Amino acid sequence: MIQNETVVVIDFGGQYNQLIARRVREANVYCVVLPYSKSIEEIKSYNPKAIIFTGGPNSVYDQGSPIVDKAVFELGIPVLGICYGAQLMSHMLGGTVEKASTREYGVIPVSLSESLLFKGIDTESECLMSHTDKIIEVPNGFEVVAHTGNCPVAAFQNTEKDFYGVQFHPEVNHTPFGSKMIRNFLFEICGLKGDWTMADYAKNFIDSAREKIGDKKVLCALSGGVDSSVAAVLLHKAVGKQLTCIFVDHGLLRKNEGDEVEEIFSKQFDINLIRVNCEDRFLGKLADVTDPEKKRKIIGEEFIRVFEEEAKKIGTVDYLVQGTIYPDVIESGTGDASVIKSHHNVGGLPDYVDFKEIIEPLRNLFKDEVRELGAELGIPHHLVWRQPFPGPGLAVRCIGAITKDRLEILKDADYIFREEIANAGLDREINQYFAVITDMRSVGVMGDGRTYDYTIALRAVTTTDFMTGEWARIPYEVLEKVSRRIVNEVKHVNRIVYDITSKPPATIEWE
Repeated sequence: MIQNETVVVIDFGGQYNQLIARRVREANVYCVVLPYSKSIEEIKSYNPKAIIFTGGPNSVYDQGSPIVDKAVFELGIPVLGICYGAQLMSHMLGGTVEKASTREYGVIPVSLSESLLFKGIDTESECLMSHTDKIIEVPNGFEVVAHTGNCPVAAFQNTEKDFYGVQFHPEVNHTPFGSKMIRNFLFEICGLKGDWTMADYAKNFIDSAREKIGDKKVLCALSGGVDSSVAAVLLHKAVGKQLTCIFVDHGLLRKNEGDEVEEIFSKQFDINLIRVNCEDRFLGKLADVTDPEKKRKIIGEEFIRVFEEEAKKIGTVDYLVQGTIYPDVIESGTGDASVIKSHHNVGGLPDYVDFKEIIEPLRNLFKDEVRELGAELGIPHHLVWRQPFPGPGLAVRCIGAITKDRLEILKDADYIFREEIANAGLDREINQYFAVITDMRSVGVMGDGRTYDYTIALRAVTTTDFMTGEWARIPYEVLEKVSRRIVNEVKHVNRIVYDITSKPPATIEWE
């Protein structure tokens, strides 16, 4: 049981909700995210020092909209409401919320008044608004402390009870003072110390895993990516040789990656590693499958089938470890949040799994937190900062039907792209970058002959949380070199395009 000061984040189903948790953790304050349906007893069991209400897609005045037990306002602790959470606070405490005549979406100028919430922040700033309703009248005992041109109540407070609400989203990068505001809430208003670190997270997980697992055997789904690698090392430190890692080489990995994974984990870390070469099996199941959701489901199920088969060979296995992280969970849908796409770790599991329980030690961590944890565990720098890689592998970067020939084209193109990004010294500036083989072929000219070959798309984004992202402004000369090398060195490619779409509206991966 974690003994650190805890903030409870009440989730009402918005897409930015987990970013709030991330901002709290960045301030070294431990937090848990609970659905709005949790009882007051369950909320109190965490002994929270503060509560934060998240945004959400509903209108607070509609019948059936999510609400929280009103007893949260009687706990005697600070409460911060964000967007829907602010409207809900106002609505439940006697204020008035109505549909706005003018909706606000995007970055909006905001005027801030004197408040501990805005201590050290410029009175004239910008914030991200995303709402169709607005607060018309605040409850008794509250005062308005921020406004925009179209939103007279952009923030309000009751300093006697330490209740605060903001209509904008401080958790996103588009609100430049957002992190400072959240820190003000945590330290100036709540008086917290900030006593939680990745070292605490690792120690607490290792201790609880040892107690939970006892002398039982553990099987880990190891892909060689950052997430599964950190999960494997974390479990290895907890239970040692009781852990066996099954590395499924399904033929959907990046160029040379299979051999690299085997070298690092079996030799450098002395982890029990079983490498299963099953490319033909996976490609057979994926033959002629073009729908990305079907690809994920097939790959997820085959992963589990392989684990079951290998588990029978090594004896009784009680626990399966997976490297699921927060963005996987969010994008697969939690509570009332909408489903963007399913992830094989959380959405593609078959109905029957032949293990006692699935352990997901990274389920509540964002990518940067996973890397921080990896460094804390002593994992080599080059592995901790390895490019993020989706669970389904290159299957979701191969648009349309998956064949061995098309995968080889993709692997070679992707290798060149990653190599040139590193050569240009951009590998730490760009948070994710990769190649995609499209299902489009076009006419080209090479030498004196006509070609009709594939188009490769390059994707690169900068992001701090992988929930939102901007397309990376790679210098033209680097893109030119990548394009020239791919066309000259990779057969059956005659056209290169660069994806300049941010997230949202696009996702980082193409499928």
